[in-house]
Amino acid sequence: MVAYKDIIKRIRSRWMEGSGAQADIVISSRVRLARNLQGIPFPHLADKQTAQEVINKVKEAIDTSVKKEFPTIQLTALSEIDRLQKQILFEKHLISSQLLEQDEKAAVALDEEEISVMVNEEDHLRIQCLLPALQLHEAWRKADMVDNSLERKLDYGFNEQFGYVTACPTNVGTGMRASVMLHLPGLVMTKRAGNVLSALSKFGLVVRGLYGEGTEALGNLFQVSNQITMGRNEEEIINNLSNVTQKIVDQEREARQVLKKELGTQLEDKLWRAYGTLRYARIMDTQQALSLLSQVRLGVDMKIIKGIDPRIMTELMIMIQPGCLQYIMGQEMNPNMRDVYRAHLLRERIKIENA
Repeated sequence: MVAYKDIIKRIRSRWMEGSGAQADIVISSRVRLARNLQGIPFPHLADKQTAQEVINKVKEAIDTSVKKEFPTIQLTALSEIDRLQKQILFEKHLISSQLLEQDEKAAVALDEEEISVMVNEEDHLRIQCLLPALQLHEAWRKADMVDNSLERKLDYGFNEQFGYVTACPTNVGTGMRASVMLHLPGLVMTKRAGNVLSALSKFGLVVRGLYGEGTEALGNLFQVSNQITMGRNEEEIINNLSNVTQKIVDQEREARQVLKKELGTQLEDKLWRAYGTLRYARIMDTQQALSLLSQVRLGVDMKIIKGIDPRIMTELMIMIQPGCLQYIMGQEMNPNMRDVYRAHLLRERIKIENA
């Protein structure tokens, strides 16, 4: 028998804790800062020697400056990490898909899986803070602390007129991308999600899927982030996203009440059937599992399904991903095997929770 309780502790990140403002709808808050070193080619133009020079400079800055405020932060070259470990970091939202593809020239620094600094991604530095629930201001504060510590030792590319110099023009200015991950089953089930989310462009915001740009919104999970980085300061970006997020939360709550009022027992039946499938199914692909977890999470949050900690549903959404699943089971598996073991993991994890 796999020692699930011990492995779960290693898979769990702080942003999965489910504590904080609006935690039943806002899964996580993230602030990411793009920075580049003055006089050094962007990563996509750099050879291995230049990329290593960037890594060395960042490591020195972390060791001599950042560690004073974040003593557990540690930088690791991705070439030293095996393929499965990199996949897990991606699935836990700690590195981007781009770092998976160019790991020979890249590195990542992690602090309690709350702060991550990606080196030689699209930009020389991607400084990220990821926290549970609606904590955009706190995420910005911590990311800014890391940024300031690094800047004491590194010479950033900066233009007085345009702001921070970035590899992609859409990041010029503050270099900031702030985002929230939202669980919106109520809006989806009442067919209101399209109208609500399509209106966000008027506020300079964009909607993406579970793993950002180019990915699907599986499990009724949506990422909402700022689209504009120039012409607004960091505080304005954070306030705008926070205010709009609160409005989306209010509409999701209203949609849930509509579902409860109009469907009643039909809604309860749907959510309990989802729970039953998770509890007893023998084969489960990722998309189906995410859909069912979303429904059970809705049932828990609406107090229709009782006795389950809602954060377990968030953890499982990550644990059933291919990399994490193979790590938990202790072996590499083909897709068909993963579907079998995914169902096994869900049954065992829910059994532990019931116990």
